[in-house]
Order: sequence, then C-alpha cells, then structure tokens
Amino acid sequence: MAVGTSAVCGSYKREIQAGIHRWTTHSRGDSSAISADTYKVAMFTNSSSIDADTTGYTTSNEVSGTNYTAGGVALGSVTLGLADNSSSVPTAFLDFADSTWSSSTISSARGALIYNSTLSGASTGSTTTAAAYPAVAVINFGGDKASSAGDFTIQWPANDANSAAIRIA
Repeated sequence: MAVGTSAVCGSYKREIQAGIHRWTTHSRGDSSAISADTYKVAMFTNSSSIDADTTGYTTSNEVSGTNYTAGGVALGSVTLGLADNSSSVPTAFLDFADSTWSSSTISSARGALIYNSTLSGASTGSTTTAAAYPAVAVINFGGDKASSAGDFTIQWPANDANSAAIRIA
C-alpha cells in the first residue's frame, strides 16, 4: 500500500454533478440561502492506500503527533476560479489558505486527503451515493515530510488553471 498519485477523486467528480458539495455560501434567485460545507485536509503515512478511488475519509494510517488531531484541519479562505489552462481548455479550480499545524511534531506524512467533513453520514440519492465524509482529492507529498516542535504547513499551489490543487478541465 502507498499514497497514490495526486488526483481529484472519481467519486467527487460524480458528486459535484449531483450537487452534493458546496464550497461557498450563496443564495439563489428566490433569495434562499445555501450554506457552505466545511472541508478538511488530513495527513496520512505511506502505509495508507488513499488514491483517486478513495470515496471517504477514515482514520486508517492517518499520521499522529503533537498538535495533530485526527481528522486534520479545516480549509480556509476558499476561492473558486475559472480560466483556460495552458492547453486553452476552460478549467474550474479551487484555492485555499495554507494549512498549518502549529508547534507540531509529526513524522512520516506522505500525503493528504481533502474531504467534506460536513457530510458525516453516507447519503443516497436517486442516482448518486456518497460515502460518509466524502473524499475530494488526494495529495502526494512525493516523500515523507515531518516537523519537530515547529510548524507543519501545506502550502497550496498557485490559484490558477494550471497549478491549483483541485482542477476540473
């Protein structure tokens, strides 16, 4: 087992078509308010099998350490974008504020899972079933990362159609 290649999870692609995920708060033309879901990022060891086929968050092989809580941290300052990528393909993308575990001691963090922490129970619709804590994307750090009584920060890539962590073209 190992953390798979960085990718948007297949189940997430289906679930966004069904309207299951809400990244921002907004209102419809009839003034009905729709609240945003809470999304988190949790980190995993290389013993984890998170990959593009992951459907939901579990604690199996999640890292542990000082100032790291199972489930990870909430993603903040969500920004939605749409632009052409370098191949001139319209691409929707998401960006967030960097994620930090302050004054932490964490070892063997190989990757991370972004997931929807609002949806704590599995749901079934007429055409789409979502797991509890549905998975959004897997991030492979490219090697084990650690912190020792210092900040562990995931610095999210540039907010654009070619680099953002979550892109749908």
